[in-house]
Amino acid sequence: MYQSSNVYFICSFAAIGGGLFGFDISSMSGVLGTAAYKRYFGNPVSYRQGGITCSMPFGSLIGALASSYLADIYSRKTSIQIASVFWVVGSIIQCLSVNIGMLVVGRVVAGICVGIASSICPVYQAEIAPKEIRGRVVSLQQWAITWGILIQYFIQYGASWVGGGPENPNQPTSAFRIPWGVQIVPAVILFFGMFFLPRSPRWLASKDRWEEAIRVMASLHGGGDVNHPKVLAEYQEIEEALRFERDEAINSYRQLVAPRMFKRVLLGMSIQMWSQLCGMNVMMYYVVYIMEGANIASPLLTASIQYILNVALTLPAIIYLDRFGRRPAMLIGSFLMMSYLFVVGALQASYGVPNVGDLKDSTNTDISWIIHDNKPVSKAIVAMTYLFVCTFATTWGPTSWTYPSEIFPTKIRAKAVSLATASNWFWNCILAFAVPPLLWNINWKMYMIFATFNGAAFIHMFLTAPETKGKTLEEMDEVFDSGIPAWRGVPKGSRLDQLQKDIEAGNIKIVHPIGGVKEKDGVVEHHEEKAVSDAGET
Repeated sequence: MYQSSNVYFICSFAAIGGGLFGFDISSMSGVLGTAAYKRYFGNPVSYRQGGITCSMPFGSLIGALASSYLADIYSRKTSIQIASVFWVVGSIIQCLSVNIGMLVVGRVVAGICVGIASSICPVYQAEIAPKEIRGRVVSLQQWAITWGILIQYFIQYGASWVGGGPENPNQPTSAFRIPWGVQIVPAVILFFGMFFLPRSPRWLASKDRWEEAIRVMASLHGGGDVNHPKVLAEYQEIEEALRFERDEAINSYRQLVAPRMFKRVLLGMSIQMWSQLCGMNVMMYYVVYIMEGANIASPLLTASIQYILNVALTLPAIIYLDRFGRRPAMLIGSFLMMSYLFVVGALQASYGVPNVGDLKDSTNTDISWIIHDNKPVSKAIVAMTYLFVCTFATTWGPTSWTYPSEIFPTKIRAKAVSLATASNWFWNCILAFAVPPLLWNINWKMYMIFATFNGAAFIHMFLTAPETKGKTLEEMDEVFDSGIPAWRGVPKGSRLDQLQKDIEAGNIKIVHPIGGVKEKDGVVEHHEEKAVSDAGET
């Protein structure tokens, strides 16, 4: 069967899994304001709406925790296809929902897909890509998320005008069933398209399928030449790393709490935690409520501008993340998001009033605090919201997926990333449930809480997150075990580049195991078929 060899195409296509995450995020925001949804499901607000919304991230938490088993046993590629099946089934249940219970079940099943895909797609991309563009192609995950949010939101926005518009009290249920049905399409495309993508060479190598691994690496990085210096250098790096992992027995969950690995696991989980506690997904899930509180223009239309900005501003991060670096992106992002949220909270506190009496009407019954008759303040709040989204899109959005997917050894990468992603979904679930009552009960103080979280994230990342750009996945042990404080940085350059130069100069001979791999006394012996040069020996 034909297998694609273009790294950008492979990673872009796999990022459709991230697109499903985006469909999930906006699968509720576009229907919350429709009369059909409110009438059919009994106008759920506060804890009831929080329960409906958080059912998806709850399923995603389950999927994330199960993803490492699927990815290690059946491969990264197959686990993404399994996730697609869950999405299709969950979407069908949602589309056919007749009550809140059925809707919740459908969202949990679809959430399992999102948990698996959000864990394994970045791992697959990181293991496919060369170090020079790894940040760029893993960032495609975040871009796909933003596209999923935007596409689903506009499908919902269009469907909301079915049967006389979102404010028609007799609006038909097709206003929310159409978007929940259409979201099946990308999962079907992902399932069948994955058949034409290669398996991860690092996963193949971890299963001692060296011949397949080398042929995949040759196809991806050597123009099909198994003796290309870059292919041989990469093979040598992977082989040495796997040998070390075997010697150290790095292949079980016990290794996740080993002293040298535990700090990385905590860092990966913390990055995903802060990506939620920064407040971005609150903006995505409940942006309609926020715009209603600002009392400006059409909440649905104003929110759509935010989604467009999210897509557009992720593109610079994709282009420049491998030049700019992961660490500066996280630090600058946290500081700016903290500033914007403090401003929004202060404006809401100073100019907002309780939404009671004559202020309350049929269009704003789901909020308890509102900016009344003060357009400059309303515009300032919307502007700060937009700046917040732009900042997240260019900093924490792509970095929060790239960083955890690249800092772990091959044997435990899927396990560790599944825990990091589970952290994302754990906090996502809590926030999806807690934000509606928070908005209802403490109003502007909620913005102050999330601003404080961003301040804490800034301090945490400054002290614990070293720069990883330009390093191979196999060099991460050196980055984290060097003893150099995170704020000082590790030496620039990569061991792989020097190894490739030595091979090209004929100073080192690397023998690849095309033709068979034999294991003896726990050591993998490679039977020589071809050598690059006779000028030297390893």
